[in-house]
Amino acid sequence: MKVTMKDIGKKYESQEEFTLRNINLEIEEKEFCVILGPSGCGKTTLLRMVAGLNSITEGDLLFNDKRMNKVAPKDRDIAMVFQSYALYPHMTVFENMAFSLKLKKERKKVIEERVLEAAELLKIKKELYSKPAEISGGQRQRVALGRAMVKNPKVFLMDEPLSNLDAKLREHMRVELVKLHQTLGTTSIYVTHDQTEAMTMADKIILMNEGKIQQVGKPEDFYNKPENIFVAQFIGSPTMNILKGSLKDGKFVGTNGIIKITPNDEDMKKLAGYEGKEVSVGIRSERFESGGHIGDSFECNVEVVEMLGKEKILYSKLDDGTELVISTPGHYHYENGERHSFGFDIDALHFFDTATGERIN
Repeated sequence: MKVTMKDIGKKYESQEEFTLRNINLEIEEKEFCVILGPSGCGKTTLLRMVAGLNSITEGDLLFNDKRMNKVAPKDRDIAMVFQSYALYPHMTVFENMAFSLKLKKERKKVIEERVLEAAELLKIKKELYSKPAEISGGQRQRVALGRAMVKNPKVFLMDEPLSNLDAKLREHMRVELVKLHQTLGTTSIYVTHDQTEAMTMADKIILMNEGKIQQVGKPEDFYNKPENIFVAQFIGSPTMNILKGSLKDGKFVGTNGIIKITPNDEDMKKLAGYEGKEVSVGIRSERFESGGHIGDSFECNVEVVEMLGKEKILYSKLDDGTELVISTPGHYHYENGERHSFGFDIDALHFFDTATGERIN
């Protein structure tokens, strides 16, 4: 099912300002779409509006071109998986998964077939007659997914379903959810604040901040071509380094005067008209070069070295106190307190208008 949002807005009676406004989105049939953003950005509110659990103040919500604003949640042909799983503790796994079908008064044979089919796919057949308290967190999460699956919904809605799991289990379940989506082919909308979940699972990411959409696109678009400084610093770990300065005589000169970068020819074309104006340059931690190009290199003090196995993260400072985070291969040798010289991969720079925060394309 295709989900379309046209100028969607949400305003609570107790508030003067809109929580969400001017939300325009198209989520294609069978697409796995992740709504990403920091806490309080409005992503769960948006998901609950799709589910019918929150009313829509303005705009239109369409399922396959049919307006859904006033349609009751039970009539939307959706299924939702909550962060807390919301399982009935006194019921067995089978009874939890079958509950919605019993409410619909489905035939006993149909209920049994659907529950067994979902349990087989989710690898929880052995747990069907256990209570939620008797199974692990990962298994409870699968039960919640199974309860949604048996309804054969046209749209899956998931609100941070992995947040209660430990790191290793989250990693495993990310893969399982992608496989499940590929098997079922159901339109899925998934809410998270975890950029790793978004980058590894999504066909399409919608990044929000303060009730507004910052960027929509494929995961690689966010990393390789962030549309503004917020996106650039939200996506990527470590976060992108942003240096403020101005364009002078064809060079980017940092406000500190220590950093000087000569942009490549392609970037200089984009920067036409910015001579003498304030701009910001972004560079990912892994795109620094040890030693650097003559004229564009700089020296910094390495304050903390974080060893992560395949890479080392260097938390560094320039002489004026400007902080930089630099990633190097794990087999390179650096020690806390050392002074080193680095340069820039000039083909990997991102330029932004400092006043607006928007990317200079």
